Parts: sequence; C-alpha cells; structure tokens
Amino acid sequence: MKYLFAILCFIPQQLFAATGDEVWTLQRCVSYALAHNISIQQDALNARLAALNLKQSQLSQLPNANLNTGYGISYGRSIDPTSNQFVSGSYQFTSVGGQADALIFGWFQKRNTIAKNKLNYLATQADQEQLQNDVSLNVATGFLRALLAKEQIGVAQKQVALSEKQLQQTRQFAEAGSVPELNVAQMSAQLASDSSSLISTLGDYQAAILDLKALLNLDFETPFTIQAPDLNLAELTEHAPYSGATVYSEALQHFAGVKSAQLKLSSAQKGVKAAKGNLLPNLTANIQVGTNYSTTYKDYGKPVQNGTQTIGYVDFGIAKYPVSSPLYTVPIQGTTPFLDQYSNNLRHTYSLNLNIPLFNGWGAQSALHQAQVQVAAQQLAQYSTELKLKQDVYKAVNDAKSSSEKYKAAIRAQDAAHIAFDFAEKRYKLGLTNTVEYLSTQNNQFKADAAAVSAKYDLIFRLKVIEYYLGHSL
Repeated sequence: MKYLFAILCFIPQQLFAATGDEVWTLQRCVSYALAHNISIQQDALNARLAALNLKQSQLSQLPNANLNTGYGISYGRSIDPTSNQFVSGSYQFTSVGGQADALIFGWFQKRNTIAKNKLNYLATQADQEQLQNDVSLNVATGFLRALLAKEQIGVAQKQVALSEKQLQQTRQFAEAGSVPELNVAQMSAQLASDSSSLISTLGDYQAAILDLKALLNLDFETPFTIQAPDLNLAELTEHAPYSGATVYSEALQHFAGVKSAQLKLSSAQKGVKAAKGNLLPNLTANIQVGTNYSTTYKDYGKPVQNGTQTIGYVDFGIAKYPVSSPLYTVPIQGTTPFLDQYSNNLRHTYSLNLNIPLFNGWGAQSALHQAQVQVAAQQLAQYSTELKLKQDVYKAVNDAKSSSEKYKAAIRAQDAAHIAFDFAEKRYKLGLTNTVEYLSTQNNQFKADAAAVSAKYDLIFRLKVIEYYLGHSL
C-alpha cells in the first residue's frame, strides 16, 4: 500500500511540472483558439465571399464593354460580308468589332443592390465577432473545467495523504494493543478508496485537457499545463446583484448576434427596393464599332485627279453623248491590303435603348414576392434572436445568484466539516470514537472540500457568463 501511495503522490507532480513554453494561461488559450479554431476560419471565408460580392455589385455600375473578332473561309455562292455582293468561289474574311453599353437610369436598382450587399457584408462581420465571442466563452468554460479537475486532484491527494498517515498511526496503536486489528483493515480499505478517487480525478483532468485541446485545435501530443488565473471572487461577485433587465439592456447594445440580425433585416428591405426596380423601365446607352476584311475586295488603284476616259457613246436621236470613267494610276492589283480595308470599312453606331418590361413569365413579380417574404423572415429572426438573448440573460443572472448562495453554503459546510473532523481526530486518538465514526467524519470532510471547490468554479463560470453578456473581456 505504501508503494501505491508513493506512486499516486508522484503522478500529480509529474503531471503539473512544465517549462515556460508548456504553460497555458486562459488568455493564451483564447488567443490561440481565435487564430486556429476551424469554425472561425470557415466563417472568415464567408466574410471574404460577402466582401467579393459587395465589390462585384459596386463594379457593376461601370459600363459593359466587349470586343469580338472572327475569321472564316467561304466556298460556293454566298454574300461577301464586306461588299454585300453575291460571290461565287472561295474567299477568306475576317472582322473585328466592339460594343459598350451603360445604364443611364434604372430606378436605383443597382444602388439598392450595393446597399443590400454592403449590409450583408457587415452582417457577416457581426456573425464572425459573435462566433469569436462564443469560442472565447467555450474556451473559458473548458479552461475552468480543467482547473476544477486540477484542484480536485489536490483535494484527493490530501485525502490520500491523510488516510496514509492515519493508517500508520492505527498500525502503531494496533501493535501497542490499543486498538484491534480490525481498525487497521478499515483504515487500509479507506486508503484504497481514497486512492481510487485520486485516480478518477486524474482521469477527469486528462479528459478535460483533451477537450480543451480539441477546442483550441491543438495537437493532442503537445505538452500542455494550465496556469490558474488570479481570480478575486469578492470582485467577481460584485456582478451578482445585477438584475436581468440591466444585463439585457447592456447586451442589446453590443451583442454581435443582435447586430447581425438587424443588419440582415435592413439588407432584406433593400432587396425589396432592388426587386421593385425590375418591374420598371430602364434606359441604356449603347455604342458599337466594327470593320471587315475580305479577299474579294479588290484594289483598282488610285484615281487620277480630274482624269477621265471615254469608254463609249449613248445615242439620243441626232445627238451622241460620251460615257466616261475615271482614270486610275494603277490597273487592278489584287486584294485591297488588310489595314486599308479595316480603315475603309470602319463603322460606328450610337443608340439609346428603353427597355419596358411587359411580361417575363411572372419572374420579376415572383422575385419581388420572395424579397418581401425574406423581410418577414428576417423580422422573425431578429425577434427570435432578441428573445433568446433575453431568456439566456435572465437565466444566467438567476444561475449566478443561485451559484453565489451555493458557494457561501459550501464554504460554511466546509468549515463545519473541518471542525467536526478535528474533534473526531482528537477523540479517535484518545480511543473515544470507533473507526467507522472517524472514517465517516473524514469522508464528510473530503466531500465538503470537493463540494467547495466545485461550487467555487461553478460560481466563477456563472459570473464569467454575466461578464460575457456585459461585453467584458474574458
């Protein structure tokens, strides 16, 4: 049994011994979780997508511009796209064109869409802030659970040490004939029970550490020892008198979840205005530029200034009239050069277009109705968010008050148990009480110590939740 006691005393020392890099404070845990938590990283991607969507809607205000070109070969009889004449045989052709259009007036549809997407982006930022706060609270909860398990190890270790000491004294009394050997057996059983409790608390601590590492997204093999923060219960309990209405009023001002719901409602309302714009006419301006090239377009040379030649006569009774044609410096040379054709065939078109929606399969009306339903859904979502926040706040305040009273009662019970055990220990040494009564008093002290530690951390957690709703840093 003495070897078991030595092992159990050695395990906690090895468990909590750590270098500076292995010590994790609550602040370090929260900072690491905010940087590595997978849910936060996924939410950051949603914020990036919302930002890209906003940027795209802003850029949609710019004119649209497109450039097109093509090349082809024609065989047989067809219309030459350059000369618009029928041509027999084969020829090659190419074209280049461009067009640009801009919305002149569209009932502020794009502006409302931009406002809608901006509000969506702000809502994703609020959602991200809310998630960070939730992760921080979860990490604080896991950290406090690990601290509780760590302190329970200390309580159990003291109980084991006390039982070992009492076992040694009982053996001495039995050897002297002061107590029967039955007392030694009972003390040995008590030590075994206390050792089992210590092993159980060690397992609880390891489980709490693994859960905390999972929250942090930290490798399970990483050396990890938590360091208890400097907590002043007297200072923390100052929040206990807070009323639910006061805490709820504070939470409404800064709670990111409420802010997100409000932004999403405003976004849905902008969506209705943008959908209404689809039902009204819109005016756009358009410009088109293009040119062509074809191998059938021949070069007849350049005409001579004031130069003509007579190619025949037309008879009108007694008079004949000459028929002239211009003179060219060069006879037919073949296809007109590429750049010359592109320059000669250049064309421009300018237009204003008024688009009046008459019937589109009820698509625009359906989109408007969907946007209106979305507004109603967001109104319910905002009400639900505020209602849940109110319920959570009032429950948290009530839990904090109950936990405060529970902690005070646990401290009083612990003091009473220590006094009772002190008397029982003195009576046992004098042989005025039996082993069963003594062990019962000792177990009551152990339970009171464990309950006081549990009540302490439960109170700390409840008060931290109040601070979370008040917007204080965890």
